[in-house]
Amino acid sequence: MAITGALIVGALSGVGLPPDLMGSAPREQDWSALAAEVRVVDGDTLRLGDRMLRLAAIDAPERGQSCADGAGQGFDCGAAAAEALSRLVNGRSVLCTVRGRDRFGRGLGTCTAGGVDLNAGLVTAGWALAYGEDARMMALEASARAAGRGLWAGSFTRPEEWRRRN
Repeated sequence: MAITGALIVGALSGVGLPPDLMGSAPREQDWSALAAEVRVVDGDTLRLGDRMLRLAAIDAPERGQSCADGAGQGFDCGAAAAEALSRLVNGRSVLCTVRGRDRFGRGLGTCTAGGVDLNAGLVTAGWALAYGEDARMMALEASARAAGRGLWAGSFTRPEEWRRRN
């Protein structure tokens, strides 16, 4: 009887079981999607099959966000950012390394399509801003700003500020 009780207590406490069975998830996960499964949701969000992924360390304007080009003409810079992401994906399969989730439950990751770094590519082209303290992204943003690429060619409200107002 005592042995049976000890076995039950051991089984209930998870002793001897692999940690994966007790709900711990790997810190990093690789997600991928074939080209036909990839959808650009907006300038910093992809749908990979049935999974939603937000590109980490960047912030792109929202669809419907108005910006001004170098001539002062208004345009939907959120749609322009989404189009820039579509050009970077270019109908190719996407590979991502996911590290955590955002407040909406989307995976947060860095992604490539055909060897092109999507996160860095958007910031380099000036269609997304560095988000957080990522030194590499901040340097890419400074370069895009100095060159007047993308959003930096005209005027805009930072996406985070625009979302607070709307």
